[in-house]
Amino acid sequence: MIAFAVRRLLTTIPVLLIAITACFFILRLAPGGPFDQERALPPEVMANLRAYYHLDDPLIYQYLRYLGRLVQFDLGPSFVTKDFSVARQIAIGLPYTLILGGAAFLVAVVGGVAAGIYGALYQNRIPDYGIAGIVMIGLVVPNFLIAPILQLVFGVELGWLPVGGWGNGSPYYLTLPVIVLALPHVARISRLMRGSMIETLNANFIKTARAKGIGRRRIILRHALRPALTPVVSYLGPAAGYLLTGSIVVEQIFGIPGIGRYFINAALNRDYGMVLGTVIFYMALIVLLNLLVDLAYAWLDPKVRTR
Repeated sequence: MIAFAVRRLLTTIPVLLIAITACFFILRLAPGGPFDQERALPPEVMANLRAYYHLDDPLIYQYLRYLGRLVQFDLGPSFVTKDFSVARQIAIGLPYTLILGGAAFLVAVVGGVAAGIYGALYQNRIPDYGIAGIVMIGLVVPNFLIAPILQLVFGVELGWLPVGGWGNGSPYYLTLPVIVLALPHVARISRLMRGSMIETLNANFIKTARAKGIGRRRIILRHALRPALTPVVSYLGPAAGYLLTGSIVVEQIFGIPGIGRYFINAALNRDYGMVLGTVIFYMALIVLLNLLVDLAYAWLDPKVRTR
């Protein structure tokens, strides 16, 4: 298992390098800059700023200098927020993003697996159709549209839940953003789980277990659940990445002070350092999550380790 993990980790290094290179040059070649304001700065001030941040150096030197910092786990300075480095701003927003994304991930996995199993047990019957209709909302309606609808219904009209804010991370404040963030993944996981569970329940070893008189609940929990989870586990890595990156929109809509808000403000202000640092952080996090999913998949299916 250790050799398998090392091989997977080594294959991610070229991917990260290519992604970092593409993001760096796209940002630097895009029109505008971090010091372009409605009121133009005096030429001598602009020259001093560009010299201080080495923006007047050739682009390839800027790239190599940034890679050198990155090797030392230094994401560099923010070009707009002078008193806070990129790493400091990410550290401030990270707990909010992790709590929101972690809660949404838990809801998506538990809800999706449960809905998929229930749909498989009542295949092509009214409960199956009802669950499919509900979860399809998560696939059809984007989160930037369903979020204001839920805010209007449950926050404004009914007054059951707040329409925004953090509220010290209490479930009362997190309910709506977690539902908005998790709903698309509940739908995808439930569809994967339903199809996999139907196939597993029709396998010969399940038929043998039934012939021995084993109850349905024990068959599902002890015999069918683990093999049926295989395609779901392979989706959890991208799903976790989608939850973290998708929280950018949800954090902005619900006013949650996570990394997403820093990223959007940095993009609007053309803050090269913050935008690039946030993208690199998200990429590294997604790579780590995919590695964990590969290890979980190898545990479920030992044949994967030899590939």
